[in-house]
Amino acid sequence: MKTIIIYDTFYGNTERIAFAISEALNSGEGTATLKVGDAKPEQLTGLDYLIVGSPTRGFRPTKPISAFLNSVPADGLKGVKVASFDTRISTVDVKPGVLGFFVNLFGYAAKPIADALVKKGGILAVPPEGFYVEGSEGPLKEGELERAAAWAKLIIGAR
Repeated sequence: MKTIIIYDTFYGNTERIAFAISEALNSGEGTATLKVGDAKPEQLTGLDYLIVGSPTRGFRPTKPISAFLNSVPADGLKGVKVASFDTRISTVDVKPGVLGFFVNLFGYAAKPIADALVKKGGILAVPPEGFYVEGSEGPLKEGELERAAAWAKLIIGAR
């Protein structure tokens, strides 16, 4: 099973989630975990699974993640099972109403990533997922690495 996990990170939280997912997949040499700057569209050939993650920045994925997704050719993910995730602040952790209002209006990064992956021909294996950080820089909230590992097993189980 050939799997690539591509991520971007600002404070290391999204990277930690990406590696927790990779470890949970436990597929050894068949899994590559790459920071977005090291990923190239030609590496997507022959993939079984592609998982893409980004911190949520301004209710969107980072610019490097968006640029990478835009660089994937049309139908470049045809037949590939795809999944997306983000790291985010919980609406419970900020002033009541403010973040919740904007999240309802604009959302988080994982959904636009999933939409872009499907637009390029990918087959969504599981719904987009968000993992929570404390404050704007983290660290990850308690239990998020374990939750990421459990989510990774759902992706593979969705064959």
